[in-house]
Amino acid sequence: MSATFEADGRAVAAARGFVREALLEWKADDDIVDDAVLLTSELVTNAVVHAGTPIQVVCRLEAGAVRVEVEDQHPTRGLPEGRRESTLEEEQGRGLLVSATLASAWGVTYTRTGKCVWFQLDVDAYRAEHSATTLASPIGTTNELPALVGGSRIAVVRTDLEGNIRGWNGEAAALFGWSAAQVRRLSLAELFAWPDESGLALADVVCLARWQGECTVRHRDGRMVPVFVSALRGNGEDGEPTVVWLVVDRVHRALLDAGLPHPTTTQRAGSDEPDILPDSLVARLTLDEMVQRTVERARDVLGGDAAYLLLAREDETELEIRASTGTASGLPRRTRLAAEELLGGLNSSRLPVVHDDVGERSGAMILLRGTGMRSLLTVPLLVEARIVGILCVAAERPGRFDNDDAIRLQDAADRIALTLERARLAELERASRGWLSFLAEASDLLAGTLDQQMTLALVAQLVVPRLATWCALYTVDEGGMSQLAYVWHADESRVDALRSALEKAPAPEPRTTTGVRPWPDPASLPRPLGSDLAVSFPLVARGRSLGTLVLGRSGGTRFPRDVLALAEDLGRRAAVALDNARLYSERAATSQALQRSLLPPEVPEVAGAELAVLYTAAGEGNEVGGDFYDVSTLDGDTWRFVVGDVCGTGPEAAAVTGLARHMLRILAREGYSIPAILERLNTAILDEGPRARFLTLVSGELAVRAGGGLRLSVVSAGHPPPLRLRPDGAVDEVAEPQPLLGVLDELTFTADVVELEPGDVLLCVTDGVTERRNGDRLLGDDDGLNELLADCTGLSAGAVAARIQRAVTDFAPQPARDDIAILALRAR
Repeated sequence: MSATFEADGRAVAAARGFVREALLEWKADDDIVDDAVLLTSELVTNAVVHAGTPIQVVCRLEAGAVRVEVEDQHPTRGLPEGRRESTLEEEQGRGLLVSATLASAWGVTYTRTGKCVWFQLDVDAYRAEHSATTLASPIGTTNELPALVGGSRIAVVRTDLEGNIRGWNGEAAALFGWSAAQVRRLSLAELFAWPDESGLALADVVCLARWQGECTVRHRDGRMVPVFVSALRGNGEDGEPTVVWLVVDRVHRALLDAGLPHPTTTQRAGSDEPDILPDSLVARLTLDEMVQRTVERARDVLGGDAAYLLLAREDETELEIRASTGTASGLPRRTRLAAEELLGGLNSSRLPVVHDDVGERSGAMILLRGTGMRSLLTVPLLVEARIVGILCVAAERPGRFDNDDAIRLQDAADRIALTLERARLAELERASRGWLSFLAEASDLLAGTLDQQMTLALVAQLVVPRLATWCALYTVDEGGMSQLAYVWHADESRVDALRSALEKAPAPEPRTTTGVRPWPDPASLPRPLGSDLAVSFPLVARGRSLGTLVLGRSGGTRFPRDVLALAEDLGRRAAVALDNARLYSERAATSQALQRSLLPPEVPEVAGAELAVLYTAAGEGNEVGGDFYDVSTLDGDTWRFVVGDVCGTGPEAAAVTGLARHMLRILAREGYSIPAILERLNTAILDEGPRARFLTLVSGELAVRAGGGLRLSVVSAGHPPPLRLRPDGAVDEVAEPQPLLGVLDELTFTADVVELEPGDVLLCVTDGVTERRNGDRLLGDDDGLNELLADCTGLSAGAVAARIQRAVTDFAPQPARDDIAILALRAR
């Protein structure tokens, strides 16, 4: 299957939809579909930005694999003078970097007329990677089985992604005392209390496909009931996301928990030590569950009072606490330390270390300050000679650990290091995919608007709260000074206070150099920002500084390096979107100012008649196109009017519109008759040469009759004829057709004289009315306009014009593609 897309802002979303539909039609696995759509998004984005030619996307289902090709018509791309070649980490190579990360195979093929970037996803590899794991546990001794005492109830609760309760079964009512009607007024967050050490909140859990864990539920009588919960996210009957929560009393945890009883005697062949992380558990545990079980078992095996485990971050220059237990359980998860500082404090990077009395030493021991711990044993988690983590066990008694303890703990660490590293890398890969999807969706959103204020709001709400607690965007004014343009906070009630504080803080200096910078010294920030950590990113596009993106985190929490890299990438995309919005706004303002100058002054009152004019220009942002009108007075009893149509629409047609309208008005004031004016206008249009466009019009002169009514002299030059509506509902044409202007030399025109009696209505329209299309039908077919006008008997001129305009709009579901001008005149 293949499809071709133009290189514009809609190509990326259209290509993603095409690939998704193709793979779903082939019944591909969801993981393959998601990765293929992500890769296609990045490759098509590169083609739009760097090639700028039509793009062809081809999907192939080959033996055991899905192959997608993205081909453009730009075989090579030169580098601007003085610019170094980009690396994969930079934006130009992101599509290839993603391909190298996710695809089973990928490549680039060059031809004389274009280039093709392709990737392949092996179906069997995906199914093996994402296959389900089956659990089977043999029955051992009696004391290994869980206790199932008392009556057991399984509550079933259904919520949406905001936690609003949509279903509550009878077991839930019996367990917690709330009826289904009562909980309809509550959210899950009001009933469930999450343990602080879990690091999760309701918003985190609903983002997961599946989750199991312990928490407490508020009973209707006020007490907190300990429970075990198994949550599963899916789609409801209406196709909307939903979460199903299975809840049991904690003593009946075994009903839902697939885990085995806590191992006490399981041993690895060839070792006398208990296995900290049995193989039977590894396949069913998340990384957080693995590290938590690891620290608990390490503490128990060595008889320590506390234990904690640190794992390396993405670039392995930092380590962070991932789990703790015992006295050290108060250590905040995700606390980060520089690897160099941490390992230096342990005195050795690759050997176990026993500290008889840590006192107030630096390094890893700084984490134990104030905990009462005196002795510490640390061992590295080594994989291919790299330190990927550190396992620590502490005790309140000095000299608690010896070399034998160090050997035992190191042996256990060696056995689990590879398992934890695989889980850590898998977690990083999932996070990377999430960030890449986030960038792809952000790019689609930013490309979907050309309004500068909307772009600022989108950027702020994309980064908060996902990347930062609050966000501020500064733009550069004409004087080159930074001005606070938009502020957003995760807590909307604090937006005004944040804005007030930022207005008192020094604005960041505009800069064109890339990179993140701290902004400013937190101590110099007014309250409530004094304890916040803030960083700034320049918004630079096409070598011009457009402003600054400032991100802040409460409480001085450091920004992870991956978040800073993501924010910098998003800032580059936001800068391009802002610059596009700026250019569009400037061009639109200029165009509208010029177009407004082509519109005639206000329509004058015509003695002895009601006059109404309605005008609509085709095209977004256009106020004047190829259709035009004008009404002017020659003296107190005579008026001239014109309704015309220049070939085409938009600015080019508007230029001829200006020539025609001004020439008609000037020559009329010089006393020329309508035929003489049209003959001279025809010559002037032909004199324009290649820029000339043919023109049709109806021009007339109105004179008030002494006994009432109007005398009309009118010329219809290649235009839909003017129609007259009699008070009895009869409709007739009042002018003979004559040649259009701008095609033939030496034309001669004659005026038709028509008497308009009181109550008669004269209607002049452009072909935007008569040629309004709905499928194969035109509004003007089979005297359609005549019948429409006949239905307007007895209406005022304004009502006639409005009814014709509404009929044009309602004739077809799609918007009109041509300009529309309607002039209605009713004689008194």
